[in-house]
Amino acid sequence: MTKRLGTLLTLIGACTITGCKAREEAAPRPEVYVQVAHPEQGTIAEQIQADATLAPLAQAAISPKVSAPVKRFYVQRGVRVKEGQLLATLENGDLSAAVLDNKGTYTAAQGTYENAVQATVPEDTTRAENDLKQAESTLKLNETIVAARTQLFTQGAIPGRDLDTAKAALVQAQSAYDIAKQHLDSVQKIGRKSALETAQGQLQSAKGKYLGAAAQLSYTEIHSPISGVVTDRSLFAGETAAAGTPLLTVMDTSALLAKLHMAQIQAQQLVLGATATVRIPGIEEPVHAKVSLISPALDPGSTTVEVWLRIENPKGLYKVGTPVHATITGRTAKDTLLIPAEAIQAGPDGVSKFVMLMASDGTAHKKPVTLGITTAEDVQVLDGVSATDTVITTGAYGLDEGTKVKVGKAPAAEADDAKPSAGKKDGDDK
Repeated sequence: MTKRLGTLLTLIGACTITGCKAREEAAPRPEVYVQVAHPEQGTIAEQIQADATLAPLAQAAISPKVSAPVKRFYVQRGVRVKEGQLLATLENGDLSAAVLDNKGTYTAAQGTYENAVQATVPEDTTRAENDLKQAESTLKLNETIVAARTQLFTQGAIPGRDLDTAKAALVQAQSAYDIAKQHLDSVQKIGRKSALETAQGQLQSAKGKYLGAAAQLSYTEIHSPISGVVTDRSLFAGETAAAGTPLLTVMDTSALLAKLHMAQIQAQQLVLGATATVRIPGIEEPVHAKVSLISPALDPGSTTVEVWLRIENPKGLYKVGTPVHATITGRTAKDTLLIPAEAIQAGPDGVSKFVMLMASDGTAHKKPVTLGITTAEDVQVLDGVSATDTVITTGAYGLDEGTKVKVGKAPAAEADDAKPSAGKKDGDDK
């Protein structure tokens, strides 16, 4: 019994010793291999990215103001035109006849007005003045007769009947004089003005009809309002062009506009003339552009700000309607502290940020940071690290506080790098 108990205690002791050795062997934690970098002073610029579609610098969808068959086209698609150039004409025989008719009426009205100014009105005035002079002479004659007969009647040389007859003639002469004077005043003040206004009104009416007919005729000639390229021609000669329906489209593609929308907080960082690059499908290198417009108001539907980028296109390489990706240089910070963007990690709340620093004893420690401008490569650090800190860049994800780290590649990774690539045998390089 004693012998068995001793054997059992020996086995238990051996197991205990073996377990302790296993735990002691498992206790050391392997070092984690990482890559590090020191914060550096430098310049960083915010890169605002957005998608857009290329639009022309100016566009005119030209519609006729009258409905008529197309008589002739002078341009085809793809032809460059200048402002004011004749592009097409419509059938206009009836409108030409209307212009001639109204021109004749206008010419006749001009003659009537000239006659009223130079002949009719002066003639009426002269006649009225002559009538007044004659009435005045008659009045003076009758006044003389009445005066003479009054003296003779006083002397008893003539009967009273002759004096009464002279006085009656004087009254008639005075009445005729008053009427003549009133007529002259009327001709001078009212008749002349009325006659001139009537003639002038007829002249203006005839002129308006003539100009209206001429305008209708001019609408049959389609001119380009801008310089550019003809991009669309919807009809052929002989087909009827409807008023208000686009007949030709001209675009100014000497420069294109990339119109994009961005958040208000981003747009506030931009200034007119800010540089940008645009990636255009089929073009290897990014194309340079500049901010030409920042909308002063938010889009009511999306509450974003519309921004235009101007792209020079003198050779016509870029096409309207092409979808592009734009990158705009926003606010810039000079002589600021920068670290690689891959070093930044998000906290549990998804908002706070931190980095892992490598201490002098080779352990990793978490450090909260305050960030500024962020790009794909670098990040501006406003607070949290200094230029003397060693920031872990690669391998920092998931590190626990106090983890031993070592700069460099893990032995397994170095071994993998040393292996020949798959499918390559020794001697293949010979």
